[in-house]
Amino acid sequence: MPFTNTIRDARVALSHRRTQRRAYRQLSAELAAFRTPAERAELDLILGRHDETETAEIRAILNRQDYERQRARMAVGGYRG
Repeated sequence: MPFTNTIRDARVALSHRRTQRRAYRQLSAELAAFRTPAERAELDLILGRHDETETAEIRAILNRQDYERQRARMAVGGYRG
């Protein structure tokens, strides 16, 4: 029985991980819609109403998206310093 439990536990863990990744991708896609400075300012105001630990994942996604946008601009337009 221990081997069966191990397999079941692994399947459950993988299922939870897939669900978490799917939710993360969906959240990332929804946050990507906030592109303009006005939209981002509004989102920052909303996030400011909540505890830092509650918004850490959202802020991490937004920071990653900002970095990717800046990197894409640099690749297209070159360095502007």
